[in-house]
Order: sequence, then C-alpha cells, then structure tokens
Amino acid sequence: MHHQMARLARGAAILAAAALAAGSAFSQEDWPARPIRMVVPSPGGSGPDVLARVFAEQISQALKQPVVVDNKPGANGQLAVDAVVRAQPDGYTVLLASASATVMNQAIQSRLPFNVVNDLVPVAQIGAGGVLLVVAPDFPARTIKEFVGVARANPGKYAYGTWGIGSGGHLAMAQLQALAGVELTHVPYKGVPPIMTDLQGGVLKVAFVDITTSIPLVKSGKIRPLGITGKSRAPAFPDVPTMAEQGYPMTNEGWYGLFTPKGTPPRIVTTLNREINKALRSPALASRFQQLNMVAEPPLTSPEEFARTVRNDYATWANVVKVNKIQPE
Repeated sequence: MHHQMARLARGAAILAAAALAAGSAFSQEDWPARPIRMVVPSPGGSGPDVLARVFAEQISQALKQPVVVDNKPGANGQLAVDAVVRAQPDGYTVLLASASATVMNQAIQSRLPFNVVNDLVPVAQIGAGGVLLVVAPDFPARTIKEFVGVARANPGKYAYGTWGIGSGGHLAMAQLQALAGVELTHVPYKGVPPIMTDLQGGVLKVAFVDITTSIPLVKSGKIRPLGITGKSRAPAFPDVPTMAEQGYPMTNEGWYGLFTPKGTPPRIVTTLNREINKALRSPALASRFQQLNMVAEPPLTSPEEFARTVRNDYATWANVVKVNKIQPE
C-alpha cells in the first residue's frame, strides 16, 4: 500500500509539473492576453507623451489589447526606468524613453539602482534627431567654424544654456568643447522655454536646444541656428548643416526607443519590434514626427541593431562625462 501511494504521489507530481509547463507555454504563446503598460518618463501633454499615445494606439490595434500609457516623470527618467527594470519580464510592461532619459542619464549618474545597458532589453529605435546649437541674432557667427573662432578668441567670455546638468544639450556642448578646444560656461535652466526668453532678451548668447521647441523662433529669425548634432539634417531645418558636415563628428543622435525588462522572452521582443516598425510607416506617426522635427523612420530595424546603438551611445557619453569631469546635480 505504501509503495502504491508513493507511485501515485509521484505520478501526480509529474502531471502537475507537466500542467504547469504547459500552462506557462500556453501563456507565452497566448501573449498578449491582457493590457500592456507603456511607461513614459514625461508628464501628460508633453511631446514624448503625445508620441507615446500615438504609438500605443497603433500597437493596441495590432495586438488587439489595450496599451495603457503610464506617465512617470521625474529624476531625468530614473523613476520610469526603475519601474520597468523592476517589472516582471513577461511582455506586459514596456518603456518608451529617450536617449537622454536612458544612456545619457546612466553616463552621468554612477550610483543608479540599475544599469540601462544590462537591465533593459532594447526592442526598437523610434525616430532620430539631434540637438540644435543656436545663438542670439547679434552673435558674430553664422557657422560652427566662425563660432569656434569667436569662442577661442574669448575663452570663458560666453555662457551657454541647456535644459539641465547631464541633458543632451549639456553633453553635446561638452563634446564640442573637447573637439574644438574652446571654453564656455554652462548655465543649466529648468527647461527650454526660459532659454528661448533669455536668448531673445539678450541675457544669453549661446544655447543648445531641442529641435521641436525651437521651430517657431528659428523660422521667425529670433534665434540663429548654427548646426545640429546627429547623422542628418532636421526636416524643418533643411538649410542647417550637421556638426559633422562642418568638421565636428558629433553623430550620436537623440532618439526614442522601446525597451522591456531583462529576461523578456525573445519571441515577445520580436513581435513588439515587428509592430513598432509597422507603426513607424503609418500616416499618423509620420505626421507626428514631422511636428516633432524628427526623422520618422530610423535606419535601424532590428533589436540587435538598436542594442548596438545603446551600447555605443552609452560608451560615447560616459567618455564625454569623464573627460569633462561632469558631476551630477
């Protein structure tokens, strides 16, 4: 009797394990079976939030499950990234974030509770664009070459504004200073709008700004663009050459990207990548990217290509931080 009971117990255990494995396999095969949370490190109504909501709608239709945007602004993206890193890697929590909120923040913040290169799975790059070097209308330069000449002749005379320590603008100027051998004083602002106000008021002469907020002032001639970082010119500024075209190879781009937590099944990553690339070709997103002044369809298509960009960009910005001895706030 004892042996018979033991055999029955073993059989029940084997059946239970098989059922569990089958259930797990079924749940993965059935993905997505419930709504997906898209965490965004920006407040509601911001440019990234609007972009995320257009993407969420497109992916919802494709996967036949709601994709719910969860805004987690603060700490230059740290709160949002941390929430995704700690989530279950089951495909039901994703991150839509910029290079600034991920690789740049990681480069300058050495004590973060996560590592974006190791703890996130890059799914797809979304859009691409640089940051814009602009000057007040009375600044005596119209090209990067002339700007460098003025800055070299007046070391320490000029201050430049960006939207914060460790921002894309801050690291871009640090990179330019190292390449060109010039010295300017950094003035961190709490956003781009007050930078624009001070440029127009003559309080500030030089700034790195984003390519979206700057459109109306550039078009009206109230600020003068000298160059843009990244690999290509901005759609709204076809006459503004890149920094690389002017002799300074600042080709790292500001991008948005979709990530999942480390350990997410490859099949889910592949499915998300496929749907993101389909969404990038939709008229709704093409219109949104035009408004954001970004190239809608990036040259990268696979998770592996995007992962390579994430690693390379982190290495570039970590070196810029180290060379320029940039300290976090």
